[in-house]
Amino acid sequence: QVQLVESGGGLVQPGGSLRLSCGASGSIFLIYAMGWYRQAPGKQREMVATISLAGGTNYADSVKGRFTISRDRAKNTMYLQMNSLKPEDTAVYYCNGRISVGGTKADDYWGQGTQVTVSS
Repeated sequence: QVQLVESGGGLVQPGGSLRLSCGASGSIFLIYAMGWYRQAPGKQREMVATISLAGGTNYADSVKGRFTISRDRAKNTMYLQMNSLKPEDTAVYYCNGRISVGGTKADDYWGQGTQVTVSS
């Protein structure tokens, strides 16, 4: 019914930048909040940044000032601009969307994840 597909991950040197994208497709009535989460090896999945329907944003303390989340509601797409990357940012990054299908109650949907590796 709904698919979230991430892209833009890869290998980057410390201090570098990457831009992640997440496109939503399917029988979408309305996308409420969207967010980026990440999971490093041996660690729990954690919130990186979220953006509400109205455009309000929230960031993890560890990425404030370095990462910027945005969305294009017309394209059902969300972005994460990541600057000044650090080795501790290495993780699989997942896209999340709280989405209503056909006007029904909204549910959480997840993408498959994209690997971000920060290493020299």
